[in-house]
Amino acid sequence: MGKKSDLSNFEHGMVVGARPAGLSISQSAQLQGFSRTTISRVYKEWYEKGKTSSMRQSCGRKCLVDARGQRRMSRLIQADRRATLTEITTRYNRGMQQSICEATTCTTLRRMGYNSRRPHRVPLISTTNRKKRLQFARAHQNWTVEDWKNVAWSDESRFLLRHSDGRVRIWRKMDMVRNNAQVGRGI
Repeated sequence: MGKKSDLSNFEHGMVVGARPAGLSISQSAQLQGFSRTTISRVYKEWYEKGKTSSMRQSCGRKCLVDARGQRRMSRLIQADRRATLTEITTRYNRGMQQSICEATTCTTLRRMGYNSRRPHRVPLISTTNRKKRLQFARAHQNWTVEDWKNVAWSDESRFLLRHSDGRVRIWRKMDMVRNNAQVGRGI
């Protein structure tokens, strides 16, 4: 019988309208499929306060960063995409009456669709390198699998514990497409 979601405005109206129509609380609960507690609570709110809609959407803590603040934060990121979370928070708090913490900044940026990512580096191939690559490919095009097994391949992965490596991160929207003007600069 009991519902786990909020009653819609229409359902509130049905509950309120059933009582003056002559139905008891038990009859209303049975007819509409709600619990007796729900029927009596909704009717009591209407009778005492004149309320016919749920106020659940106004519950909870209000967001410290409204739509205007989000636009401001977006401008800060567009001005300097390599800024750290601390720098963004500091710059945002400069012109605001109510300051926010880094966790709020991070939550807001994620809600706006931004993520902190490593910039993509696209190597620019010069004419000299292009010729050298072609020369290498032509010289080794007839190599067999056995010949390639004698080559030592290196995998250069870095692992750091407890300290910053000084690598740069940028803020980028998830759906951001690479722009041809930015190739080679780190996007």
